[in-house]
Amino acid sequence: MKTVSISVTEASRNFADCVNRARYQGTTFILHKNGSPVARLVPEECKPVTGKDLAAALHRTLDGAHLGPDEAKDWLRELKAGRRAAGKPANRWPS
Repeated sequence: MKTVSISVTEASRNFADCVNRARYQGTTFILHKNGSPVARLVPEECKPVTGKDLAAALHRTLDGAHLGPDEAKDWLRELKAGRRAAGKPANRWPS
């Protein structure tokens, strides 16, 4: 999948082309205003997964499955390591 950075002005002038490229070529557009990224145009099949979606998928995966004590400890350790590695999200809405 290709990612292209363009200005908001360029996107507005070529909006139909951007939408078609997103749909048919799988191109993701990062829209910049005054040099800073402000929005993203992504193909529908690439939409982000929400926490609710992730929790539902995890529930479906583990539904009826029981982890043994060692597996549960390993899972919790890996979960904590993943959270540490992800870090805190950036404040995208400065006050």
